[in-house]
Amino acid sequence: QVQLVESGGGLVQPGGSLRLSCAASGGISSKYVMGWYRQAPGQRELIAHITGGGSADYARSVKWRFTISRDNAKNTVYLQMNSLRPEDTAVYYCNADGRHVGEYEYWGQGTQVTVSS
Repeated sequence: QVQLVESGGGLVQPGGSLRLSCAASGGISSKYVMGWYRQAPGQRELIAHITGGGSADYARSVKWRFTISRDNAKNTVYLQMNSLRPEDTAVYYCNADGRHVGEYEYWGQGTQVTVSS
């Protein structure tokens, strides 16, 4: 049974920082592409993803402010969020995508990030 468990969300002032973590258990390998999505009222959007080899890509809205990283030995992916803005307020979801290697896609339960003074 694969599980993704996010942590690290909360309330932060504009300009502040947060670090999200996503711990994967039950069969996620380094072959999976790990990603972070967020959802405010409206569509869920991909904001960052990283391959097992460490190649990362970002949405334009978060580039240069957010950094995704992963520790394959710990099956954990991180999202360091700096210079947070009120428009970053959303529920953040961890994603593990193994469909390109014939496996499955999994989601975490989400963690709320609120940026407000």
